[in-house]
Amino acid sequence: MTTIPIDLFASALHFHPDGDVRAVERQMTSSDSGAWQIATFHVETDADVHADHWEMHPQAEEAVCCLTGGVRLYFRSDRPGGAEDMVQLRAGTAVIVPRGRWHRLELDTASDLMSITLRNGTRLEKRTDTH
Repeated sequence: MTTIPIDLFASALHFHPDGDVRAVERQMTSSDSGAWQIATFHVETDADVHADHWEMHPQAEEAVCCLTGGVRLYFRSDRPGGAEDMVQLRAGTAVIVPRGRWHRLELDTASDLMSITLRNGTRLEKRTDTH
């Protein structure tokens, strides 16, 4: 095996239960690979973080890490008509999204983000409350 640098903004890393680590095409939808995915993104607009959609990972928590810039992570209310909870992330901070919790992002500025989760069963749902 030849060891070469991996561009983390072009590929994702998959950590498999058997201990293998592979660089793969970044996939933000559900996966049945059984691997934990680490993906890094440079984002400049709310469209880059699908701010018009809620996302949920039913099989694992997710670490959302803000490497540079700043973002707001919103949690959908568990109560119909309830207010969203928001966590502000600045460069060098992270939040752990609980398993099964619907969430979305909005940017404060162009940012570099990292996501770490098991994508099995990941769901996206179009927001109906967009303004």
